[in-house]
Formats: sequence, structure tokens, C-alpha cells
Amino acid sequence: MNICDGVKWSIEPITDCSWEAVQEMLPQVSEQRRAQALQYKHAFGQYACLKAYLMLQDLLREHYGIEGDLLFTYNEYGKPMLSRRGSQNDMNDVASRPYFSISHCKKAIAVAVDTIPIGIDIETIRHPSKSLIEKTMNTQEQQQIATSENPDKEFTALWTRKEAVLKRYGTGIIDDLHEVLSNLENLQIHTFRSTADTICTICTHQKK
Repeated sequence: MNICDGVKWSIEPITDCSWEAVQEMLPQVSEQRRAQALQYKHAFGQYACLKAYLMLQDLLREHYGIEGDLLFTYNEYGKPMLSRRGSQNDMNDVASRPYFSISHCKKAIAVAVDTIPIGIDIETIRHPSKSLIEKTMNTQEQQQIATSENPDKEFTALWTRKEAVLKRYGTGIIDDLHEVLSNLENLQIHTFRSTADTICTICTHQKK
């Protein structure tokens, strides 16, 4: 599937988020990620945290030759960035570090990497309340949902586009979501049905 130029991505369905699966993954991640995962009190949170890390590790190994543990720093909004790769070959050149984005819902986990800032979001198709639509969608988008043959799918697609754009900018969810998609100049966005009941959007900058 031809999704945004240069983006490497992976989506895996969540089929077994048991405590046994969590215990199997814990020794495979960095100490930092292990501590982050164990902050969650339920198996799903720990599983998603660990599995996303391993998926990212696989993408970076395959496409960038990055081996070893991955360590992260975070911007003021909590967006993670690669710090260095374990004890081997510190990535001191910030410009050489790939960008990545991670997302998960109840049904699947999605990870994307690129040489420029990137955002990915995956969501389970859901039926939104009228108040949620009004809170998150502008007038044109509300009309788009109302006239769609599949309003639930349309809402979910729009929601993933907004989240992917905001994650690409590194801000996370903001108070006013109405105009997030109003100015997308130079952004490359691809929305697709990732599984039978999930929708995913990838957002990056158009490459020259």
C-alpha cells in the first residue's frame, strides 16, 4: 500500500494482552520502557506500551540499522523522541535520528517512522454522541458526518486525521479541535481502513 512517501509503518492487531504476554515481553525492552509499562495497573496498558516499543525497535532495525535499546526524551507536551540507542553508538547527531509516532486502540497498535516529523493515529470505529461531534468537529465536518453513508466510520476517520496532524506537530490533543484540518498546506495525509473495525491516519510533511 502506497502511504505517505518514505514512511515506514507497522500495524498489528491486539489478540493477546494477557499478563503472560506482558511477562514475556518485559525482558525484551529497555529499563526505561519497562518502568513506563509497569506504571499501568492493567494488562492492556502494559501490553500496549511494551508491544509498541518492540514494533518500533523492529522498524528502526530494519530500515535504519539501529540496534540495541531505545531511550526516549519528551517535549513539553509529552511527545517522545529518540535520545540514543542503548550503550552502543550514541546518536549524538540530533539531525540523524529518525522520527517516530505510536498509537493504539483496543483493537490494534500502529507505529510509523520517517526522516522528518510524523504523526500516526489508529482508532476503533465507534458511534459518537451528538455532543462529542459538536465539540470536536466544525460545521462542515458535522455536515460531512451527517450525510455520510457510514457516519460512524466518517467520524472516526476525521478524528484520526485530527490526532495524526496534532501528533505530527507534537502538541497532542488541544482544547479547540474544530479547525485542526483547516490549514493542511504542505502536509501529506493518508487515511485508510487498517482492519475490519479500525481506521488509521498517517501524517507527515510533503517531501521535495
